[in-house]
Amino acid sequence: MGERFEVVILIGRPAAGKSEVIDFLKRADPAERERRFHVGPFVEFDDFPFVWETFEIDDLLQQLGQPRVFTTPDYYFLGDHLWNLFIERINLEYRKQLARDPGFPHRYTALVEFSRGGDRGFAEAFEHLSDEILGRAGIVYINVSYEESARKNRRRFDPARADSILYHSLPDAKLERYYRTNDWDRLSGGRTAGRLRVRDHQVPFAVFDNEPEQTDDPAKLGPALERVLAALWAERRAPGS
Repeated sequence: MGERFEVVILIGRPAAGKSEVIDFLKRADPAERERRFHVGPFVEFDDFPFVWETFEIDDLLQQLGQPRVFTTPDYYFLGDHLWNLFIERINLEYRKQLARDPGFPHRYTALVEFSRGGDRGFAEAFEHLSDEILGRAGIVYINVSYEESARKNRRRFDPARADSILYHSLPDAKLERYYRTNDWDRLSGGRTAGRLRVRDHQVPFAVFDNEPEQTDDPAKLGPALERVLAALWAERRAPGS
């Protein structure tokens, strides 16, 4: 496994700070990033572009006089199965990466990013992640309350960049419907680090507490992220992982 993570699954509520963590890692000196955070050169596998693509495809179909396939005209999903479709898209992109470059996991870190809500949102997403990902993964959950998620979601709204990773946001009604609750506390048992059993995998996890906010200031984010990833690294390196 070397001295870097092969896969980090970065999850949390919308606007919890996931994209800010990735942006921070992008800006970090490569040698320091690997030394402090165990993250090598990395490739992102984020489901937001797939979500946005469904909106765009449906809009184009509607323009052509055809029925929408994935979403309503106001961009609600036509079925809960679509959440799993987005995870399968991540799996597909990761398999394609491995097919192009079988040595990819030994030289790069894959950063897998998504949000889920509801009674089984994260549990179901994990169940659909491939063995290739889960067998190499550690999970970082960025912890904020629903109220903090809503506050930050409104703050980052930029209609000119609604399709961007850093500046996309949800209307309040949609945030309420899809993300008011989630199942992380039940899955983790309230622990700040440990392992989750997913099928035959014992997947290490660590929690990044981002309330009060730390991802808005690199001077705070760096040390906080270093502590969380050190805890995850210890879990990942422990016997039985």
